This record gives sequence, C-alpha cells and structure tokens, in this order.
Amino acid sequence: MSLKLVSRVANLAVDLADVKQHLRVDETSEDGLIQSMIISATESAEQIIGKALVTQTWELVLDSFPDEIELTRVPVASVTSIKYIDTNGVEQTLSPTAYRLRATDDYGSALIVPAYNTQWPETQNDVDTVSVMFVAGYANTDAVPEPIKAWIKLHVGAMYENREAESYTSRTAVKMAFVDGLLDRYKVYV
Repeated sequence: MSLKLVSRVANLAVDLADVKQHLRVDETSEDGLIQSMIISATESAEQIIGKALVTQTWELVLDSFPDEIELTRVPVASVTSIKYIDTNGVEQTLSPTAYRLRATDDYGSALIVPAYNTQWPETQNDVDTVSVMFVAGYANTDAVPEPIKAWIKLHVGAMYENREAESYTSRTAVKMAFVDGLLDRYKVYV
C-alpha cells in the first residue's frame, strides 16, 4: 500500500490579508515571503494532524481490493476514480455506481465500500493492482477551522520574526505551550 500526493491547489488555508493583519504588516514588498511561510506552516499543520487543509488530489495504491478501502487523508471531498488490473492483465476503471464513499467523522478515516448488492471485481494476483484517486481537503479558506488558522498565523509570526535557524538576541524566548494544543482536537487517529 502506498499513498502519494498527486497535486495541490494553489489556495491557502489562511488568507494572506489575515496573516498580514496578524503580523501588523501593511506593505506588499514581503507578500511572497509571507505567502511561502503560510504554505510551510500549513504543510506542518497537515503533517501534525494528518488532514488535508487545502484541496489536494491523492493516489492510494493497493495490491488488491480489501473489504473496504480506507482513505486516511480527510476530509474526503470525492473519489475521482478507481482503476484496477483485471485477471487478464488489462487496466479497468470501476464504474462509480459500483462503490460508495462512506465518510466517517472528522477524526478518522473515510471508507469506500462496494455499492449495495455488489462486490469488488477480481484483480490480477500481483502488486499495485488497484489505484484510487481521490480529492481531500476543505473546500475553501472559510471552511478551515479557526483554531487551525490561529496555529498557522502563530507559526508564520514566529518564522517572520526569527528568520534564522538560531537567534542570538538578549531577549528570552517564551514558549507558548497552548499553541500546539490548538491542533489537538483536529488530529486524525487511524
């Protein structure tokens, strides 16, 4: 089994204007830098919580059809296609009427199951015979939960103020323990 990110839409989990307001930045000369920091913080948040925050296409490759196909990148918006290698070695695309997406809550995986009164087709006895393409992520910036946006803004703020790997100032660093706790409620446990 392998899970691979195929593509990511260029939208951001937090609007550039909201982050600039958080940073108290009015000029536009560093918009590119701030935008790259938003992307970096978003990807860090996604890694920590195991969710897709912005719209992304993923490919899950399996050796055969299990009873139910578990998609661990949530929230799942749609299944694009399910392709498989049949017993004759020919690639086939499974009809969307042959399966259904059974999304679980926001804290676990989503499942693809055979449609009522159907079963998965037989595949060639080999590796990587089933490929599932699906779209995951929140529909837009407004749909991203506010605590996740706050975490991203705080991390962008830290990156913006500390642009080097090490800091040699006389100021004392204060670790705000609550910051990572903002993501706890949104972690996926599979």
